Amino acid sequence: MPSMTYRGAGVDIAAGDALVERIKPLARATARAGVMGALGGFGALFDPRAAGYTDPVLVASTDGVGTKLRLAIDTGRHTTIGIDLVAMCVNDLVVQGAEPLFFLDYFATGRLDPGQAEAVIGGIAEGCRIAGCALVGGETAEMPGMYAAEDYDLAGFAVGAAERTALLPGRVAPGDAVLGLASAGVHANGFSLVRRIVAGSGLGWDAAAPFDPTTTLGAALLAPTRLYVRSLLALHRAGMLRAAAHITGGGLPGNVPRVLPAGMVAAIDARAWRLPPVFRWLAQAGEVAPEEMLRVFNCGIGMVLVVTDAAAARSLLEAAGETVFDLGRIEAGAGAAAVRIDLPDDCMR
Repeated sequence: MPSMTYRGAGVDIAAGDALVERIKPLARATARAGVMGALGGFGALFDPRAAGYTDPVLVASTDGVGTKLRLAIDTGRHTTIGIDLVAMCVNDLVVQGAEPLFFLDYFATGRLDPGQAEAVIGGIAEGCRIAGCALVGGETAEMPGMYAAEDYDLAGFAVGAAERTALLPGRVAPGDAVLGLASAGVHANGFSLVRRIVAGSGLGWDAAAPFDPTTTLGAALLAPTRLYVRSLLALHRAGMLRAAAHITGGGLPGNVPRVLPAGMVAAIDARAWRLPPVFRWLAQAGEVAPEEMLRVFNCGIGMVLVVTDAAAARSLLEAAGETVFDLGRIEAGAGAAAVRIDLPDDCMR
């Protein structure tokens, strides 16, 4: 009987080692103050004091990209899904007042394709570069029998820091302004519904996007999640930010109350921004009710901010490249924190 090998069972250690060598330059390009050591050790070291903190509180986040990953696999477009992975984690850090310091990824696949894996991890490195955090390590797992040969799964882990006195949310009071920052598209939530709508439409991923004929439907829906880290940190360090909510699963109704104290209501006028074409198409093609659209998708608002001086905040944010909408005001309420959205009948169409 021939001698059995791990490679014969479907796991190629040499390919995994070669991948590590290929991605080391990607990780090195994200290095920042505080990083200790190099990629390839048993663990990653980081010194918050070397990053400039005197009394830091560490803030951690972990996330994935949901079934948007299925779209990346089915279209063979792997270069931006890593940006989504980073964004979903670090956008959750910055709303707590934390600067993302370092990031680790978990990449699991049925059969390791070095080119595919390098494209995915290259996107992760690009996301880290945009966010200003270091890609300090991760895990690549080849797991035949757990995943189909071309399939893979992703998870991300980010750690950030804030000075103890600068954590968010801060004091929110009636009269504070509520601003919205434009999203870059669907981001990485609601793709189980997106995929069902597309299947019902009869369109293929390589068809022209009905809402943007200059690109394919698959490419348009894979537009990566916007990273808000640098603009929000600038606003926070200028002393203008009271609270911020990353608009992910649950939409505006599910996420805004998470950063408000009891007795506060965010009164939002949905006429303050126009629903982007991708969401208008999803609503029409799927016959999705406006309330469901707001609960599932970001609907064009990727981040909600509470500020005291709306004009000054808008000026700083627009200089940082953000598109800003005046959504409403904070009002006094009773009981648990809440959001009230004025939603005209034609607003989601």
